[in-house]
Amino acid sequence: MPKPKLAIYWAASCGGCDIAILDIETKILDVAAFFDVIFWPCAMDFKYDDVRAMPDKSITLTLFNGSIRSSENYEIAQLLRAKSVVLCAFGSCAAEGGIPGLANFHSKEAICEYVYKQSPSLEPGNGTMPQPEVRAPEGLVRIPVLWNTVRSLDQVVDVDYVIPGCPPQSDQIAAVVAAVIDILSNGKPLPPKGTVLGATEKTCCDECKRTRNVKKIKGFIRPFEHLTDPNVCLLEQGIVCMGPATRAGCGAKCVSAGVPCRGCYGAPTNVRDQGAKMASALASVIDSTDPEEIERILDSIPDPLGTFYRFSLAESTLRRTQV
Repeated sequence: MPKPKLAIYWAASCGGCDIAILDIETKILDVAAFFDVIFWPCAMDFKYDDVRAMPDKSITLTLFNGSIRSSENYEIAQLLRAKSVVLCAFGSCAAEGGIPGLANFHSKEAICEYVYKQSPSLEPGNGTMPQPEVRAPEGLVRIPVLWNTVRSLDQVVDVDYVIPGCPPQSDQIAAVVAAVIDILSNGKPLPPKGTVLGATEKTCCDECKRTRNVKKIKGFIRPFEHLTDPNVCLLEQGIVCMGPATRAGCGAKCVSAGVPCRGCYGAPTNVRDQGAKMASALASVIDSTDPEEIERILDSIPDPLGTFYRFSLAESTLRRTQV
């Protein structure tokens, strides 16, 4: 019997998800032994035309990481959806738009104006803006068109499963891979469509071992501004920790190391907007009823929108619809 076919693709993201796959160490050999890896541009020389030539639904599983922010990202998302039996949004960028989604605070024109005309350059005075088509000595060169709005994968194609995280934890990846191999080897039924793999229905706070004393705070600080108590909830020490508004599954590794949760596992079950959930959590620890003092306390939060929606802006109720 032929091996099941596996595709892995990197769209608008940092590449950390591809590295996380390699971080499963020797278990990558199990993947190579069980699957026929037919498309992984980050690791091997594959061409888009190779995938275009394949019959529809001939790829058993595609792990798609990265958000959709260009015409190329969209084209390949459509292509891999057509060719794949199971398409998995792998990591925060594919699942929610991720950090690239923070670009939605600005227009494409404003971003390009800053990058190509205002920021420091190795070629002073060169304010050339990228063009979709450029005539070169070798012929007509085409580059992808940058979208005005960054989107998550499920906003452009149908997605079967989600593996959250920035990047997904290597132990969770190994567990998911082992489960997929077991399912395919033994003819077991797949999980219900829409299942979030490698996560639970609890919050990061439920996994955190720090003590919560329901303390009230008078202001917020950054982690480097104060030597924190290793045993007490970071939020109750005045450090914005996204744990109350974040799905469990990572093992609270960041918080255990003294680093506040960033929210990369996404909103918990039945929470529509991660930022709104976090605002509600902060309201419960602010020690004041005076509107002016409350405003002063809230003003001490650095970059609240970028903090509350660091990974989920593209999927939030604040998202914009213009491409």
